[in-house]
Amino acid sequence: MTLKSSLLALAVSVATLGFQATAQAEVVYVSNEKDDTLSLIDLDSLEVIDTFDVGQRPRGITLSKDGSKLYICASDSDTVQVMDIATHKIIASLPSGEDPEQFVLHPNDQLLYVANEDDALVTVVNVNSHEVLAQIDVGVEPEGMAVSPDGKWVINTSETTNMLHWIDTATHQLVDNTLVDQRPRHVEFNQDGSLLWASSEIGGTVAVVDVASRQIIRKLNFDIRGVHRDKIQPVGIKLSSDGRYAFVALGPANHIAVVDAKTYEVLDYLLVGRRVWHLEFNSDESRLLSANGVSGDVSVIDVKKLKVIKSIKVGRYPWGLAVKS
Repeated sequence: MTLKSSLLALAVSVATLGFQATAQAEVVYVSNEKDDTLSLIDLDSLEVIDTFDVGQRPRGITLSKDGSKLYICASDSDTVQVMDIATHKIIASLPSGEDPEQFVLHPNDQLLYVANEDDALVTVVNVNSHEVLAQIDVGVEPEGMAVSPDGKWVINTSETTNMLHWIDTATHQLVDNTLVDQRPRHVEFNQDGSLLWASSEIGGTVAVVDVASRQIIRKLNFDIRGVHRDKIQPVGIKLSSDGRYAFVALGPANHIAVVDAKTYEVLDYLLVGRRVWHLEFNSDESRLLSANGVSGDVSVIDVKKLKVIKSIKVGRYPWGLAVKS
């Protein structure tokens, strides 16, 4: 092989690798509540690469297990939309019940549990048949949803009743309630399903619940220098899969709390955009993303350094996040 042909082969190889890297770049989907759109962020360039119109007031979003579909809670359209990721077209609308806000997809990739805020219900939908399998009475203003890793439990939070509702997925029956502080907004299981973390927005706390007993074993409080206590309103929570960190979005305090998930010590507070709502990791958890509603941006956090590296402008009132790898 001549020097010229060797250089040509090297150039082709580098170009091919560059194409593969581009093709495999992770993309963040962001629901913009007041624009009725989704923003798409390329995690390599950290830039918005596209925007799509969706239903009215999109909030909760989640991907199917294979990443081929995105489910979108279009709250004011009273439906869950299904977007085909390959074409970014809405291919179906699921009968979600009225005012869907948050939802969770069962590990079987078939059952979607949807919180209907205005009706005090959780609706269970089969995403393949589009059939409503059950509607479960819960407390007033249901919002947060989580499913245990083994698929046994679905947890719903009711903002006004101040409870966590324990739903048996085998029977679709409400079997227990756990009282927490005012206005619980979000729940998150740890990796092995032994603990459940629940944020209480007005109470200003996060409860750590033992799943076996369904009792609170720890309650976390937050204190940020220069921020009035009333503005510290926990909402979204993300737990690292290695069990090291819990990240808690603190709403109008404009910070994310970094918590040692084993000792429950608050290690740091990271300043992000205004009114931080929900959080999501990228696939290897090297980046944490926050949707900042009032400032209309997404903050990108380097998890190893615990440092905000960029804020990316999106639509009005970004709410939910999902990452496609």
